[in-house]
Amino acid sequence: MNTSFTLGGMHLKNRVLVASGTFGYGNEAAPYTDLSQLGGIVTKSVSWLPRQGNAPTRIAETPAGMLNSIGLANVGIDAFVRDKLPYLRRIDTAIVVNIAASSLDEYVDVLERLEDEDGIAGYEINVSCPNVKEGGLNFGTRCDMTEAITRELRKRTKRPLIIKLTPNVTHIGDFAKACEAEGADAVSLINTLVGMAVNLQTRRPVLSTITGGLSGPAIKPVALAKVFEVYKAVTIPIVGIGGITTWEDAIEFLLVGASAVQVGTASFRDPDAGAKIAAGMEVYCEAEGINDIQELVGGLRIPEGVAAPGFVKAR
Repeated sequence: MNTSFTLGGMHLKNRVLVASGTFGYGNEAAPYTDLSQLGGIVTKSVSWLPRQGNAPTRIAETPAGMLNSIGLANVGIDAFVRDKLPYLRRIDTAIVVNIAASSLDEYVDVLERLEDEDGIAGYEINVSCPNVKEGGLNFGTRCDMTEAITRELRKRTKRPLIIKLTPNVTHIGDFAKACEAEGADAVSLINTLVGMAVNLQTRRPVLSTITGGLSGPAIKPVALAKVFEVYKAVTIPIVGIGGITTWEDAIEFLLVGASAVQVGTASFRDPDAGAKIAAGMEVYCEAEGINDIQELVGGLRIPEGVAAPGFVKAR
């Protein structure tokens, strides 16, 4: 059975990656899972300078999920190349570096700093970052900004370029089309939804930043709908993210159009979740007599005569 996938020249042995910010730099989870059983590891976001992130409290459990306002805390590009990348190079799986920035120039600087380093299979670009030159407006909520980032980074690398989209927009398909037009190899979605929690005893917000990013099983229905919308809008591959905790969840994402998936919040509960999901998908395909898992991508059966309002079929 063929479970592999090639994305812009990047070979994935299976369709399951672990999501940025939920798996550190791989070494933290190594005692609890076989990293080589993953299709890929998306690193914690890397910015030009180290970032301490937001003050505590910055994680809160919610029904069927969690909120976080980590604030893109990371070691910075120099420490990443010096201290983290040597270990990542030794793992027998694809390494995708997630890049975060506060300006277009910073995105370019980080990517160019990584271009001469080996052991990197591709880049995932986190556009859900505040643009300090635009008064803190997130790049990912302005289509023209997302378009500009994709265009400038595409000029500077031949490695696979994946743009990670936020769901906190009206029409996510428009953003995906902009990425495709500017040469992105794929899009990944969804990033977290905006949410908050309240402490009744103190009558204060639980998170120091008041709101944060909601992830986990609670957002899966939204994620499936967004992936389906984007699948109808573009022809480039989609990496589905959002509430995937079982192999059944992953198969659902493939059926609505994802070519691969990322496992995020589930890894906090079980660092072996990604490997288990990949194995479960293979067992399912064997039981169904499926020789190539690609057969499932976009295989959703919609009753004849039923249309999905607002979706433009690109495929």
